[in-house]
Amino acid sequence: MTNSTPAEPDRATGPDTDESARHAAKMRRIKAARDRMMADKSGDKGLVIVLTGPGKGKSSSAFGMILRCIAHGMPCAVVQFIKGAWDTGERRLLGAHFGHLCRFHAMGEGFTWETQDRDRDIAAAARAWALAQDLIRDPDIRMVVLDEINIALRYGYLDTQAVIGFLAAEKPPMTHVVLTGRNAPPALIEAADLVTEMTLVKHPFRAGIKAQPGVEF
Repeated sequence: MTNSTPAEPDRATGPDTDESARHAAKMRRIKAARDRMMADKSGDKGLVIVLTGPGKGKSSSAFGMILRCIAHGMPCAVVQFIKGAWDTGERRLLGAHFGHLCRFHAMGEGFTWETQDRDRDIAAAARAWALAQDLIRDPDIRMVVLDEINIALRYGYLDTQAVIGFLAAEKPPMTHVVLTGRNAPPALIEAADLVTEMTLVKHPFRAGIKAQPGVEF
């Protein structure tokens, strides 16, 4: 009886190799499609960005972009339309370490149910918007975040068409403006270059957990 040694499997073929080859071919097709898509994307533009929706993350996303601007050495500014005296992490960080690049203005007086004074809220929003216009007009400032301005628009403290008209007529071509807050008006959404809606799936507040440092503020 002849002893025989089982032949070793062909390492060049087999299910894993076939799967790798299919994956490589798929990625080549995707890359070719992406390259074609990017071939005509060469322009630069200052964007109007709207971050809205009931989910958490609108202001957080805006401040993430502010940090990116700072990392690139791009002067930027923040105007907060609702938050005023709140001691927030972003205000601490930007004011203490990056004041030379980021102008931070907390112009609000709290939520409407705290002030309970419509005329006072309208006056505060008007002051914040006047400052925001000056900052946006400055061509040296590359990004201006209008934090929770959508709330002021929703309650009629500011005129939506006036805001849209100003951005169209007076925003410098390379300046980015970010408008945050729930319930962005449809006209603002239509006028914007980039719109993201944060969807609420789950929130700890509904389970009786209050706002947490480092997460909400």
